[in-house]
Amino acid sequence: MVSNPWIYILVAAAVTYLIRVLPLTLIKKPIENKFIKSFLFYVPYVTLAVMTFPAILGATGEPIYGLLALIAGIIAAWLGANLFIVAVLCCAVVFIAEMII
Repeated sequence: MVSNPWIYILVAAAVTYLIRVLPLTLIKKPIENKFIKSFLFYVPYVTLAVMTFPAILGATGEPIYGLLALIAGIIAAWLGANLFIVAVLCCAVVFIAEMII
């Protein structure tokens, strides 16, 4: 049981603040290491994928429907479809799968 939720909020705020401020204060010169630059470049994409992937599988009645929509979305995006088309296609795949299966 949480006795004082403000403590948790303050700790979360402090950790978030430190994670964002420490690199700015500790790193004074430009980063030239290619590995570190590429790592930092892909961090937002990986974070988004990690947050989105479980939601895709859990948003439907059965995880298999979400998996079918994910596969269809990946194929459509790979073939160059824009975000709107991919989203509509994924919704249609889930709708049809729930109606048929």
